[in-house]
Amino acid sequence: MTKVYFTKDITPESLQKIYETLGVELKGKIGVKVSTGEQGAKGYLKANLIGPFVKSLNGTIVECNTAYYGARNTTKDHLKVAEKHGFTSFADVDIMDADGEIKIPVHNGKHLKYDLIGSHFDNYDAFVNLAHGKGHIMGGFGANLKNQSIGFASRNGKAYIHSCGQTEDSDKCWQVKYAQIDFIESMAEAATAIADYLKAQNKSIIYITVMNALSTSCDCDASQDDPVMEDLGIVASLDPVANDQAFIDMIWSSKDPGAEKLKERIDSRLGREILPYAESLGLGKTKYELIKI
Repeated sequence: MTKVYFTKDITPESLQKIYETLGVELKGKIGVKVSTGEQGAKGYLKANLIGPFVKSLNGTIVECNTAYYGARNTTKDHLKVAEKHGFTSFADVDIMDADGEIKIPVHNGKHLKYDLIGSHFDNYDAFVNLAHGKGHIMGGFGANLKNQSIGFASRNGKAYIHSCGQTEDSDKCWQVKYAQIDFIESMAEAATAIADYLKAQNKSIIYITVMNALSTSCDCDASQDDPVMEDLGIVASLDPVANDQAFIDMIWSSKDPGAEKLKERIDSRLGREILPYAESLGLGKTKYELIKI
């Protein structure tokens, strides 16, 4: 059964420890995929928490530009936000679609024929998918699967996923019509494409989710709301489906009254449906063994 490691402690030391517990030594040029956070957002992972871990890997913070018009829509502006939010204080920041994009295959997808990711993706030998667990206004929740799908996608790729394969145009993608479940499944297809592409090149990726500042909205929201429930801890795995499932299960088993707000956000967007669909694509397993460290 898939192992998911868990610690209630949210500290630089516990983040380092849970990575080491995975038992995978990442080598070569390492990209650490995090959300740099929209200007005005509050919940993004902070430099004082993740900086020591990223530096221990000699990692580069990797991101892609947004499809919506905000402070991270262009590389120049995105880098300014990354600096303002402290990411450049501990690592180089690479906006991976600054020089364009590459097209990678989607296998057995119902909605996407391909995935578009930042062209700098190929410059890396290994990745850490370092997600901040929280709600999301469109996807219900965001953690490793969202970070791997929308997160790694170029600006055009984000438009393609958001439109469920109907357009790569970031001006048009918000106007097209689609069923909510199609968007949820499109994210799963894009996340699986990343894993398949890395596997074909014998490259590694690991999954860590920090479950703090649990708001119903995402770090991409400039008017992100305040946390609605207690911090849960950190989970880590080699399986993004199991890691996201563990996050969801902890929300559902929480006795914090505020958890109901997060549950409502997730289920009103069919957010949990990404998990069995991703499993059906072969990305990972929804059944796991939780190991406390």
